[in-house]
Amino acid sequence: MAAPIETFPAAFRRRCRESADHVALREKRLGIWREHTWADYYDRARAVGLGLVALGLGRGDRVAIHSEDRPEWLFTEMGAICVGATSLGIYPTSPPTEVEYLLAHSGARYLVAEDQEQVDKALSVADRCPRLERIVYVDPKGLRGYRDGRLLAFAEVERLGREAAQREPERFERLIDERALTDVPMLVYTSGTTGAPKGAMLSGANLAHAVVIAGIHFPATTDDRVLSYLPLCHVAEKLFSMHIPIATGASANFAESVETVTQNLREVKPTIFLGVPRIWEKIAAGVAIRARDTDPLKRLFFRIWLALGKRLADVWIRSGGRYPFPWNLLYLAGWLLFYGQLQEKLGLSRCTSPVSGAAPIAPDVLRFFHSIGIHIREAWGMTENAGLGIITPPDDFVIGSVGTPTTDSAVRIAEDGEILFKSPCVFAGYYQDPEATSATIDAEGWLHTGDVGSIDERRHVRITDRKKDLLITAGGKNVAPSEIENRLKASPYIREVCVVGDRRPYLVALIGVERDTVADWATRKRIAFTTYRDLTAKPEVVELVADEVRRVNRDLSLPEQVKKFRLLPKELDHETGELTATQKVKRRSLAAAFRELIDDMYAARA
Repeated sequence: MAAPIETFPAAFRRRCRESADHVALREKRLGIWREHTWADYYDRARAVGLGLVALGLGRGDRVAIHSEDRPEWLFTEMGAICVGATSLGIYPTSPPTEVEYLLAHSGARYLVAEDQEQVDKALSVADRCPRLERIVYVDPKGLRGYRDGRLLAFAEVERLGREAAQREPERFERLIDERALTDVPMLVYTSGTTGAPKGAMLSGANLAHAVVIAGIHFPATTDDRVLSYLPLCHVAEKLFSMHIPIATGASANFAESVETVTQNLREVKPTIFLGVPRIWEKIAAGVAIRARDTDPLKRLFFRIWLALGKRLADVWIRSGGRYPFPWNLLYLAGWLLFYGQLQEKLGLSRCTSPVSGAAPIAPDVLRFFHSIGIHIREAWGMTENAGLGIITPPDDFVIGSVGTPTTDSAVRIAEDGEILFKSPCVFAGYYQDPEATSATIDAEGWLHTGDVGSIDERRHVRITDRKKDLLITAGGKNVAPSEIENRLKASPYIREVCVVGDRRPYLVALIGVERDTVADWATRKRIAFTTYRDLTAKPEVVELVADEVRRVNRDLSLPEQVKKFRLLPKELDHETGELTATQKVKRRSLAAAFRELIDDMYAARA
């Protein structure tokens, strides 16, 4: 692939011109899906960008966005980038302390806040963020009585921008033409699983290459649809909601919330869908529950076609992503009688690019989806490489591998097993943190990913675990906790798992149950309960989970088996510090919060 000569803003402008009348964005408001064409997208981005310039925004200034996913986020981000500013996102669930850290560390001059809740967070910390000059609010509800001079309505910013565009019609175009590959259009903060978030600087060259790579690995057209639901702060969501649409013309469709993703899937029927493992697990659990609760004849029908589907999936994988004769006839019959109907009910009947990323997924979950004809491609990426570095080729599936390096990328394994990555998408460094930068990118330009794994002769990469998460038992056995955790999370009754055991005589686990499926199970068993805490305290529920632990232990070596576990008395949450905003467990925080449960499991050795 030749080095791209088109900057990210120029690629955006070209897409808006070429696909002007096609739908770019869709959102559901008050039960109705509202559309924005690419021409609308460009006009709104221009209005916001020039409006911020009218307020004093200059090249390299930071513009923070604190909001749920919505079109105004993208209007702001693309508008700011096009005029030469640097964007950064703040998760909508971030508490005031985190908002303060990000605003102060980045030196943001402007903040676009979605509503009263986010405005209140900003105002509570604004005096400790000396560079913050303006707080722009999108939704004015509840803010009429606010008198802080830093507040300004989003609509007013757009009005200023439209007036500026009328006075100088070519100014926005000129500012786009001034953008360079050496600019830093995005500052993406890491989730901070082990410490304070770090601001990864994504350069103009990084984003330009990311758009090209998105187009290569996700060939699509203006007829394609992406369902967006992860926070737009996350680099993976930027890939799917910004880079792929800009590269291909596909539309980004905003889910109402993470909780409504399964419903919105049925409404949108996306052709491209990134599901984090939690979403795929939830969908699979829902199918299992519906199958179990149906009448015996339908349950038998389900089991027969699922068993055949597993055989079909094996053939499909071995044959390079196709069904050879006569298996193609069997799949056609299965699709007409079962698989097609199930895919339609899930909202995935048109999905040609289902992807799992952002965290490891259990092989059993992948096998289930392959067996019903939904061939999920695993992908690996990180903030520091603009979101995509490895992806499963559509004709070369290997269960347990995250795929092969993307175009113009290289992978090698260090002596200690760490995966090293090199590509034009490798970031420019951490903002105001040269020590962390030099520890992450070596003198030869290799990105030290922090993941441990291997690569085979076909260039398929397998990831064992995060380097920092590997456990060494008291007996000297190296254990990858995520592999055990993923096997347990394949159960429809288990939502979160944290395996503990470093320098300990055996492994134990903290387990969070899946509220909906366990509550449904308890109701059918006529087990009365009131709260989540009460549910997890029921001996029958403890035994239900114990059965799942025993099932997983049967396939593990003795040192890898979970000897004891405790059910968490509460659901984990980002705001209370146990999860990152992308729902990854913060191991240290969780271990500290539930230290007594862990100590109890080691107090009386079995």
